[in-house]
Amino acid sequence: MNEKNNTIFDEITKHLLEDDSPSEYINQLAKQPEFNRIPFNLLLKQKSTEQSKKYHPEGNVWNHMILVLDEAAKVRDQSTDAKVFMWAALLHDIGKPDTTRMRKGRITSYDHDKVGEKLSRELLSTFTNNENFIQKVGDLVRYHMHMLYVLKDLPYADTKNMLRKVDIHEIALLCKCDRMGRAGADRKKEEEEYQEFLNKLQSMLSRKD
Repeated sequence: MNEKNNTIFDEITKHLLEDDSPSEYINQLAKQPEFNRIPFNLLLKQKSTEQSKKYHPEGNVWNHMILVLDEAAKVRDQSTDAKVFMWAALLHDIGKPDTTRMRKGRITSYDHDKVGEKLSRELLSTFTNNENFIQKVGDLVRYHMHMLYVLKDLPYADTKNMLRKVDIHEIALLCKCDRMGRAGADRKKEEEEYQEFLNKLQSMLSRKD
């Protein structure tokens, strides 16, 4: 592990946990030479990864991630593990640069949640040996699309493993921040869908019991 990288990891963590708008620090950090090198370049690639303007009028993946990060900071006190939650918010779309394609005139990023799980684990492993932390962040990244999958009854949902691997309140909170972190988001609608998603997950858990 690189000692300088570890120092940056600690600084990032501090700002994620303490700042009202962690995006300000992350945007400044992205201007430093370190961000052009492994593993930080995995994040920097988001700046050159475009998204569908229909769903993301804010622009590229980086712009979206920054918005999500500040949304997460507003609710991190609702999380049972703010460090895991905030790092998951920072890394949730890290898989998009490798999966974004133009298909039939549409920008898509199929399986970016699965790829993101792998990449988030790789990135965090360069900073820490805390396997529990790495796994928890990776799991939240893996299931951050499941509000859409569950509410739309899409075949991509893997609710069985999601319920086994993540706390339903943590994943629902991250999903809400992901949805809120878009320019022009309908906040009332997103709050309603967040509650609907959480209710569905609670119902699934009760049926398991």
